[in-house]
Amino acid sequence: MDLSLLRSRLRCVANFRPVLETPVMTAYCRTLDALAAENADDACESWANLYYLLKSEGHGGLGGWLWDALRFTETPYGHLTERGGEDESLTAAVAEELATFQMAAITELSSPLLQSLPLPRLIWDWNHTLEELDHFYRQSGCGVFARYRAFRWTGRELLPIPEPDSPQPWELWGYQAQRRQVEDNARALLEGKQVNHVLLYGDSGTGKSATVKSLLSHPDLQGLRIIELDKDHLEDIPALVRLLDGRPQKFILFLDDLAFESRDATYAQLKTILEGSLERQRDNVVVYATSNRRNLVRQTAAERLGDEMDVAETIEEATSLVQRFGVRVPYLSLTPKEFLQMVTALAETYGLRLPPDELRERAKQWELRHPGRTPRIAKQFISYELEHQGI
Repeated sequence: MDLSLLRSRLRCVANFRPVLETPVMTAYCRTLDALAAENADDACESWANLYYLLKSEGHGGLGGWLWDALRFTETPYGHLTERGGEDESLTAAVAEELATFQMAAITELSSPLLQSLPLPRLIWDWNHTLEELDHFYRQSGCGVFARYRAFRWTGRELLPIPEPDSPQPWELWGYQAQRRQVEDNARALLEGKQVNHVLLYGDSGTGKSATVKSLLSHPDLQGLRIIELDKDHLEDIPALVRLLDGRPQKFILFLDDLAFESRDATYAQLKTILEGSLERQRDNVVVYATSNRRNLVRQTAAERLGDEMDVAETIEEATSLVQRFGVRVPYLSLTPKEFLQMVTALAETYGLRLPPDELRERAKQWELRHPGRTPRIAKQFISYELEHQGI
């Protein structure tokens, strides 16, 4: 192929301009320019840089890298297609750009300038179509939300989490009924139904946060995305929701370990966000929060017996936030019987071999020294016994 024609076609790329401006494609285009100018030193250096960048991202050739870049880059065509829209002129332009990238992917950069040098080789192939790209956009969306499922809002940007801490369902112990409520609400969200915001409240160590994070491990919840943000960033939620509007994925905004002091004005912001704002509610975004406090807002006895004329109204104002959560799931400490049953099950799972009576007695003693009959305390006990038995 005439490399000068390929260079010209690449310069005409518009919709996929962000792809063209990546370090990989910059190195590729510089290699083309050096070959056209018959500059052996620049060609060799650009080729080596291209090879390094591709291998650093786990690709053996330009074609595989391009296919990832086209799917996972935010573009006007990607946004239009994921929303089910159509634009004939844009589609025609994208078809031409895809043909250009195909040329780049299959055209081996062979030149007398390079043939005499011991340069590493790349794979030159391409077997993808516009129809395949369209199908991906409609099923999974485009850009960062197609590539990752977990994110953290930093206050300025969404930070993808490539390997989120997402327990498998079988790793969670107890609280089956509670987890079922949380999971069913997520399934209803994915089905496009109207759903409630969810509050998981109760004792520390019962698995509230783990329940939310485990949603990413369910095979039937692949369209779900979780964005974690801190209480300090509550004011960013409206802008974040607008960013997510119209996306094919469904989003959980995850507020972990949420709690407010009575004089903390930010809880009023959350009330407005959950219910009461003039802005319409989006059908692809829901808030999941966990807290050790049932009413989220801490109140002292003095505040409850204050000098206001209507104490009942004061209490109602301070606790009304929790009413914005239509699904409230309690995670309370286990009964003594349930705790010992969990210890027995965990011992069997992890291979801790002790006589049943001795196991129960040791577990009771452990619970006395580590207050709280929760899955966390039970797992800590099993880990301690396994360590001291050398298992």
